[in-house]
Amino acid sequence: MAALAQARHMRRAPVATERLLWTLLRDRQLDGLKFRRQVPLGRYIADFVCFRHRLIIEADGPHHDERDRDLIRDSWMREQGFRVMRFPNHVVHGDREAVLAAILAACGR
Repeated sequence: MAALAQARHMRRAPVATERLLWTLLRDRQLDGLKFRRQVPLGRYIADFVCFRHRLIIEADGPHHDERDRDLIRDSWMREQGFRVMRFPNHVVHGDREAVLAAILAACGR
């Protein structure tokens, strides 16, 4: 499946953690920061991207068990000028305020 079609599919059927993060990030709710979700970047799809701050937010669920793949992916994204923040699902669900504080700090807020 092409990246754009895959991203559209992922937007229509988000996993629970991505759905929760999106409720916190959408519509500039987090200090006016604009995030997009399921954004195709090269051959990858980023969970959430703030282009103004070149920041990618990833919710790491069970499909992120392959650390080597994530390291290669993150390296490519850094080469494109992005910073990548990864949050395990249990952290997103258990400590939303810490996740949001970390995102704000990464954006210099």
